Order: sequence, then C-alpha cells, then structure tokens
Amino acid sequence: MSGARPDAPRLTVLSRDGCELCEELLEELAQLGTTIDLPPIQVRDVDADALLARRYGLDVPVLLLDGVKVCQHHLDPHELTRLLRPR
Repeated sequence: MSGARPDAPRLTVLSRDGCELCEELLEELAQLGTTIDLPPIQVRDVDADALLARRYGLDVPVLLLDGVKVCQHHLDPHELTRLLRPR
C-alpha cells in the first residue's frame, strides 16, 4: 500500500499492448514529470477490463485525472499543468 493521501490527485493512462501512441504519451508524461511535480501514474490495459474495452475500444491512449478525461491520443501538457495547479 502506498503512502499517498486519499485526496491526492490520481493520473491514469488507459492503454493497450502494442499501442505506439500509448508509448508516446507515457514518454511525454515522463518528460513532463522532469519539469513539474506529477502524481503517480497508473497504467490500465483497456483489454483487461470489459467495461473499458467497450467504452474506449481502439480509441486509446486516454489520460484521466481522478477519473475525468484530460486528453486523448496525444498529451496536452498545458491542460494537464493547468488542472494540477493548486486552487
């Protein structure tokens, strides 16, 4: 069990094996993480979850922040940075 606070933001990348766009998005997130403080990133395989497979099909990658879509197919670093700013 991690020591993350329950109210800490959560990033999730919906992905699938063999998806080049998914790999690119993860690489871009890693690069962005060198310039801003990102919360831990969970990667979920859409093919391992029937609901996710039905909802997103081949339309991956998708980046979620606390379960809400931030961007799809390509990272939007400006939007993610804006959403992660303290209020």
